[in-house]
Amino acid sequence: MGKFRSSWRIAIGIVISLGSVAGILAPRLGAQSPPTPAATHITVRPFDNISGTVGDGWLGMGIAETVATGLNSAVVRALRAGAALRAIARVQEAGGHTDQGARWIVTGSYQRFGEQIRITTRLVDASTGVVVGSSTLDGTRQELFSLQDRVVNALSSVLVEALTVDHASEEGDPRPAPTPPVIARVLAIPATAPPRTASPEDPLERTVLTPGMIDGPAPPVPPAVVSRDAERRATIRATRLQEEIDLDGRLDEQVYQNVPALTEFIQQSPDAGAPATEKTEAWILFDDQHLHVGGRIWDSAPPSEWIANEMRRDTAQLRENDTFALILDTFYDRRNGVAFYTNALGAIADFALTNESNPNSDWNPVWNVRTGRFEGGWTVEMQIPFRSLRYRPGPDQIWGVQIRRNVRRKNEWAYLTPLPLSIGSGPAGIFRVSDAATLVGLEVPGASKNLEIKPYGIAGLSTNLNANPPTRNAGDGNAGIDVKYGITQNLTADFTYNTDFAQVEVDEQQVNLTRFSLFFPEKREFFLEGRGIFGFARGARIGGGSGGSLRRAGGGSPFGGGNAPTLFYSRRIGLQQGAVVPIIGGGRVTGKIGDFDVGFLNISTDDEMVKNAKITNFTVARVKRDIFRRSSLGALFTNRSVSLVGDGASQTYGADATFSFFENIGLVAYLAKTETPNHDDQNASYQGRFNYGGDLYGFQAEHLVVEDNFIPEVGFLRRDNFRRTYTTGRYSPRPQSIHIIRQFRIEGSLDYIEAADTGAVVTRQSQLGFAAEFENSDQIGVNVADNYEFLLQPFTPGPGVTFPIGGYRFRDMQATYEAGAQHRLSGTLTVRAGEYFNGTLRSVGFSRGRFGLTNQFSVEPSVSLNWIDTPLGSFRTDLIVSRVNYSFTPRMFFSGLIQYNSASHTISNNLRLRWEYSPGSELFVVYTEDRETDPLMPNHFTELRNRGFVVKVNRLFRF
Repeated sequence: MGKFRSSWRIAIGIVISLGSVAGILAPRLGAQSPPTPAATHITVRPFDNISGTVGDGWLGMGIAETVATGLNSAVVRALRAGAALRAIARVQEAGGHTDQGARWIVTGSYQRFGEQIRITTRLVDASTGVVVGSSTLDGTRQELFSLQDRVVNALSSVLVEALTVDHASEEGDPRPAPTPPVIARVLAIPATAPPRTASPEDPLERTVLTPGMIDGPAPPVPPAVVSRDAERRATIRATRLQEEIDLDGRLDEQVYQNVPALTEFIQQSPDAGAPATEKTEAWILFDDQHLHVGGRIWDSAPPSEWIANEMRRDTAQLRENDTFALILDTFYDRRNGVAFYTNALGAIADFALTNESNPNSDWNPVWNVRTGRFEGGWTVEMQIPFRSLRYRPGPDQIWGVQIRRNVRRKNEWAYLTPLPLSIGSGPAGIFRVSDAATLVGLEVPGASKNLEIKPYGIAGLSTNLNANPPTRNAGDGNAGIDVKYGITQNLTADFTYNTDFAQVEVDEQQVNLTRFSLFFPEKREFFLEGRGIFGFARGARIGGGSGGSLRRAGGGSPFGGGNAPTLFYSRRIGLQQGAVVPIIGGGRVTGKIGDFDVGFLNISTDDEMVKNAKITNFTVARVKRDIFRRSSLGALFTNRSVSLVGDGASQTYGADATFSFFENIGLVAYLAKTETPNHDDQNASYQGRFNYGGDLYGFQAEHLVVEDNFIPEVGFLRRDNFRRTYTTGRYSPRPQSIHIIRQFRIEGSLDYIEAADTGAVVTRQSQLGFAAEFENSDQIGVNVADNYEFLLQPFTPGPGVTFPIGGYRFRDMQATYEAGAQHRLSGTLTVRAGEYFNGTLRSVGFSRGRFGLTNQFSVEPSVSLNWIDTPLGSFRTDLIVSRVNYSFTPRMFFSGLIQYNSASHTISNNLRLRWEYSPGSELFVVYTEDRETDPLMPNHFTELRNRGFVVKVNRLFRF
C-alpha cells in the first residue's frame, strides 16, 4: 500500500512539474519566435497503458505532456533557424470536439513487461488518417525520462518536415496576420480504442508477441473499423451489437447501415497486391454470447455464372465454389487458427489449422450460418458461439483475423491483408496466419464450466458369413457417451466410454503396385479433434508445392504415409489387421498453456478373438513450445502396453524442431527412438529437411534415416532400414505474353535410398517434370522417371507374378490433365506407360472425379486400370470407385460409396444418411454390404460375405 501511495505522489508531482514547465515556456518561446503563418492545430492524446498495470496508469499523461512540450520546442528551433513554418496552435480542452480543426494528431501507447518498457508514438494526418511517422523505442523503467526524450527526437524531424511541406504547398495563399506559436496542450480524454502496436524488428524472424502487443498498425479510432499501415497490414475493431440480429442472411438490421464495412480486399492470386476485381463488404460484430460476421458479396456476373454446386459439410468440393471464409487466430500466436466458410447455398464448412499447415477438416464446432440474395450478389451471416472457441483468459482479447473471398470462375483469391504469391495460389493462402489482420475490441464472456455431454444409442442387424460360426441378421444394440469439459479457457478435456464408430464411412480402396504399406487417413471423430497438436516434425506450409509436375516423393499423402515415419498414427488404436477392436474408453487433454501446445491421450481397448487382440492401453503425450515468430520445438512420447513383436510394452520417444524464416524458408529436424522387446539396438530415426519455396524458384533438400529396429508401434512406417537423400529444384515463371497460362513449372528431383545397415543402394529415382496451369485453374503435366530398385526379398505385385531377388532398372512416363473443380465435370486424368521391373506397365486412371447433375446431386467416379506384362507372367488390376451424393439441406445429406476391386474379386457399398437435426446432435442411418464377385463372363457370379444395417443417434447437451 505504501508503494502505491508513493507512486501516485510521484505521478502527481511529475504531471504538475511538466505542466508548470509548459506554462513557463509558452510565453517565453512565443516572445522569441519570429512571425509565422497562421497556427496549425495539433492534438496530443494521452498515451494508452497496454499492460493494464494500475501502478503504471499515471505514465500516459506524463509522456503526452513531455511529447507536447518537446514538439513545440522543435518548432521554435526551426523558426529560429529561419524555416518558414506554420506554428502549433492551441488545442481545445477536454469536453469539446477534441479533433475538430486538428491538422495533426499524435497518439501513442506504452507497455511494460518486467523492467522493460516500450513506447510507441504515431503522427497522424487528421485529414487523411495516414500515419506520417511513427517510432517504437525500448528501454528500462529507470531510463523512462531519457526514453521520452528519444521519442520526442524521433517525431520532431517528421513533424518539422511535415509542417514545411504544408507551408510550401500553400505559398501565395492569402493568410491572416502571423501569430506566435502556442504550446500544444494535452487533452485529458480517454482513448476509446487503445492504440496497441508492435512493429517488426528483424526481417528474418520477428519476436514472439507478448500478450497485449499488436503485430500491426494501431487500432482504428471510432467510428472507423479498420486502420492500415504502409505495408497494408490491418488492425480491425469489432463492434458491440446494440440490437439483436435475426440470423436470416438478409443484412437488413440497422447495424449494417451504421457501422462502416470492411472493404479494400487485396488479391493474392492471380495479380498479387492488386485490388480485388469484385467488391466485398464485411462486418465483424459481437454480443455477450456470439461472434457475428456479416458479408455482402457483390458479383458482376449473373447468378447462372456463380460457382455454387455443393451443400455437404466440409467436403473438398466446397473449397472449389465461390466462398466467403473467416479464419480466427484466437490465441494470437500467429501460427494456429480455426476457419469457417460457406457458399451462396449456405453450406457449412470449418477446419482447424496447426502451425500454418495440417488442416483438420473434421473439427466440427457448433455454429450457424445463413445466406441470402440481393440485386448484384449474395449475402452471408455467420453466428459463432464464443464457447465453441478456445482463447486466452480475460475479457479483453486480441485475435488474429483473416477474411477470404474467392471468385472461382476467375480463379481469383482475395484477402483483407496482402499475402505473398510464393505460398501458392488457391485456398492454401488462408493458411498464412502470420500475415492475418489483428482484431481488437472484443469483449468475451467470462470463464464457465463449458461442459458438453453427448450420449449416443445404436441398434442394428448384421450378417457375417466368414465368421466361425456364420451369423445371419443378428440383432445388437449399445450405448455410450462422450464428455467435453473446459479445464480452463484454453485447455479442454475429452472423455469417451464404450466408443462406437459404426457411422464412419469405410476406407476408399487403393491400387498398390509398390512393395510398401499403404496409408489410410483417420476418419473417426474422437481422434480427429486436436490432431494437429499431435503432429510430429511437420513445419509450416512453404511455397506452393510441385503443382502436379512431379509424383509425390515416397508416395505419401500430405497428412502422413510418406517415407518419413508417422510417430503417432491413431488408426493403431481400435483397429488391428483390418479388424475392429472394441474401445473400452479413455480420455484426452489438448490446448495451450502459455506458449506451449500440449496434448495427452490415454485409451484402452478390449480383446478381440478373430485377430487375437489382447486388452491394451495406449498413451500419447505431446508438448510443443512456440519460439520466434513461426517456429517451434517439441517432444512426443507414445506407449503401447502390449507389444505386437514380443512380450512386454513398447515406447517411442521423439524430439522435433520446425523453423520458418522470411516468407518462404523452412527447416525441419527430428530425432526419435523406439524401445520394443528384443530390439535394443539400431532403433533410431532422424531427419533434416531444408525447403525454399519462392514463387519463381523452389528448392528442397532432405536427409532421412530409419534404422532396422525402429518400430513405432503406435505409429506408421512405410518402409524400414533405409538412409535417404532427396533433393528437388523448381523453376516456375509466370508468362506475361501468354494470356491463357498463369504459370509454368519445370522441376527435377533425385531420390537416393540405401540400406541403413549395409549401405547397399536399394532405390534410386530421378524425375523431370513439366506442368502448366491455365488461368481457369486447369492443369496439364508430363513427367519422366528413371528408376532403380534392388529387391532384398521376392516381390509379388499381382497374381502369378513374383520378381526374384536382384536389381532392376526401368523407366516410365506419365501425363496428366486436371480439369478445375469449378467445371460440371472435373477430375484428374492420368496416363502412364513404360517399363516395370523386367516387364512393361500401362495404366489409365481418373481420380477425384465429380459430375454435378444439380446443386444438390453429384456423382464422384474414380477409375484405375493397370496392365502389367512380364516374362514371368501378366496380370491386370481394375479398381472402380463411385460416390453418389445428395444434399437435402446443408445439415442433411445422403452419400453412397460403391467399390469394385478385381484383385480381391469384391464389390462393396456403404450407404449413409447423416442428419444434424440440432447443432452438434446427429442421426445416422448406415447400410454396408460386401460381396465376392466376378462380373466377367463366363465365370460371372456374386456371393454375399457380410452386410450390416445400423441406426445411431446422439444428442449434445451444453452446460
